[in-house]
Amino acid sequence: MFQIQSPEIRHLTTAHLAQTMTLLGLTINELRQRIESELANNPALELVEERRCPQCRRKLVTPGPCPVCSQPKPGGELEPIIFYSDREETTPRGLGASGEEMPDDNFAAEAQDLPTYVMRQIAPELAKEDRGIAAHILTSLDEDGLLPTPLIEIARFNHAPLSRVEAVLQLIQRADPVGVGARTPQEALLVQLKFLSERQSIPDLAEEIIRRGMDLLSRRQYTELARLLNTTPHRVEYAARFIIDKLYPFPGRAFWGDIHQGNESAPLVYSNPDVLLRLLDEKNPNSPIVAEIIMPIRGTLRVNPLFRKAFKEASEEKIGDWRNDLEQANLLVKCLQQRFHTIRRLVYQLVTSQRDFILGGDAYLIPMTRATIAEDLGVHESTISRAVANKTVQLPSGHIIPMERFFDRSLQVRTVLREIVSDELRPLSDTQIADRLRERGYDIARRTVAKYRSMEGILPARLRHKKVSANLHM
Repeated sequence: MFQIQSPEIRHLTTAHLAQTMTLLGLTINELRQRIESELANNPALELVEERRCPQCRRKLVTPGPCPVCSQPKPGGELEPIIFYSDREETTPRGLGASGEEMPDDNFAAEAQDLPTYVMRQIAPELAKEDRGIAAHILTSLDEDGLLPTPLIEIARFNHAPLSRVEAVLQLIQRADPVGVGARTPQEALLVQLKFLSERQSIPDLAEEIIRRGMDLLSRRQYTELARLLNTTPHRVEYAARFIIDKLYPFPGRAFWGDIHQGNESAPLVYSNPDVLLRLLDEKNPNSPIVAEIIMPIRGTLRVNPLFRKAFKEASEEKIGDWRNDLEQANLLVKCLQQRFHTIRRLVYQLVTSQRDFILGGDAYLIPMTRATIAEDLGVHESTISRAVANKTVQLPSGHIIPMERFFDRSLQVRTVLREIVSDELRPLSDTQIADRLRERGYDIARRTVAKYRSMEGILPARLRHKKVSANLHM
């Protein structure tokens, strides 16, 4: 715990603000390392083996919430109970709040890179002797999902005829994302166009625009493109709109699998949560939620009173260095106070406004933004962003989620999307799913459906169709 002088917000100096923002963005482990380093290097700091309530500064003898501050307010039966605890006091990793083994899906699945994602799709259709060729092609892809290596080099390396390499490449190009493995953006668009033409009608001019007018299309010079193709600008614009909305020149940047290649993502496996949430009475769903904020160290950090006393009697040659140590110690303690006060207010706001989501799941998330929370708390949006970054929360169910999920406005839509797919009698296309979502009040574009479907790890309709067909023949 940290010595709390006052819970009210004061005007922060530049140094105070800068250090508070730095500390606010640190994870629990990073903060613990920072504190241990300061304790080792600054004699003005000391760690006292005691716990104090951050609100009333009452000394706490037993683990758990403060017996005074945790009392529910009159008429506020559902007011959350929030308190700080040491890491050693929390439930051991791998156990839920009740002491039972946590479910296997508490941890996120391992992410797939693009080569692995594609290989798993084509493996059932791939001859055993062609697996090395497929692996060679997929591991040669660039970050855009294109293949810069000439096929003749791949054929020579694998001692295979060029026709076999081309056949494997065609199989790869029809996997999700369609067009992956194309040699150029133009080829990727043509592969996708051919794939779509087998399933729906396409504008007459689409293929000709891709083959002859890519430069003009990229600059949206529809009049010049119409003149090149000897047609009207209206027809050209119609076909161009289809190409822009439906096709991806760089397949690797399209939405696929569980992640988007090249994006920085949150940690894929979550453990040692920053905040633990549980019901005060597990048998009563209407009882208050208890929020336990984990502290990085055990005890109370404070400025050493003996050092402060010795400073007043220090010699001239020591007073300069000692003054710097004392100032740094005071600053660190104040900044840590501000950090934990901010996180406490944030947790209170999240638990109060998102109770149904915490207890019921993704479908009950109320859309909110960091800006609205910042306005409610009277702080800058960047403060909330730092407070949320790299923090995790353990829900009453035992699942550990990133705190950022409280601000994921797509969760409701993705939950409904999963329901639609699970109830489908035959695989629905992304356009059909968008229509179903629109009927339920979610007006989103087809490309957004593709994005959310990929985030949920749901295969495209054609691959779901293969999976259903395989199950029927088993």
